[in-house]
Amino acid sequence: MEIQRAIVFPGQGTVGGEVSGEVREAVRHQVGDDVPYQLSVFARSVDLLYALRERGIEPDVVAGHSLGEYAAAHATGSLSLEDGVRLVAERDRLMNESSEQNPGGMTAVIGADPREVVAAVEDFPEEDGVVVAANFNTPRQTVISGEKSALEKVGELIKGRKVGLEVAGAFHSPLMLEASLAMEYLLEGTEFEEPEIPMVSAVDGAVLATADDVRLALRNQMLSPVRWVEVIARFEDLGVEEVVEAGEGGTLVRMLRDFRSVDMKGRGAPELLA
Repeated sequence: MEIQRAIVFPGQGTVGGEVSGEVREAVRHQVGDDVPYQLSVFARSVDLLYALRERGIEPDVVAGHSLGEYAAAHATGSLSLEDGVRLVAERDRLMNESSEQNPGGMTAVIGADPREVVAAVEDFPEEDGVVVAANFNTPRQTVISGEKSALEKVGELIKGRKVGLEVAGAFHSPLMLEASLAMEYLLEGTEFEEPEIPMVSAVDGAVLATADDVRLALRNQMLSPVRWVEVIARFEDLGVEEVVEAGEGGTLVRMLRDFRSVDMKGRGAPELLA
């Protein structure tokens, strides 16, 4: 199979948007009209995926950034729409509960060597607070996650510009342990089908080719760092020429600019559908 086009799905930090048809009905059936934030992002991504497919724009491979992996799993045919809606609604609830019990945040470090960021968080004393490297987004953007006091202290030790992210908690950190365990239980009780197209894991850049692979990736993602740099490296290995982002805002497309040696065209779904 020739792989030329990747469709990617953004995570939190992205706005949701209007949805229609089958997606809207699935969301209303699960939660009514009070749609939680993560579910609004998932639903918009899936709605855009369906619109792209109606235009004949099909993915050869997919990937998702954090929350976006649920939309990617659905795009492969492995996770049903109904189960995706249910799981994402529960993911939102569980992560918000963990954030209330274990408050924290996330900070993007721009322009620093990722190795410097990793060294700083690994050397930070545990007794001074929880902090980890949570997202390896690009060669020049790494996100740290943890308790706010620890984020501030580590930030002072690292070069580069620091930008606080507008998120509810310390995602992809040990502060999400309880939510992760609860999601693991829910995932084990969900039926996954064999994927019809490959999905690249944002946990490690592996190609997910079986139902068990997809389930395991979703199970591991909540506590593991998002290694988007590994996703792009895998796309390059596979011969991807075009990356289409099924989401609002174009965050993942913009991040492509930091991969100087990668020759991939990036476009947002709303642009293609306009």
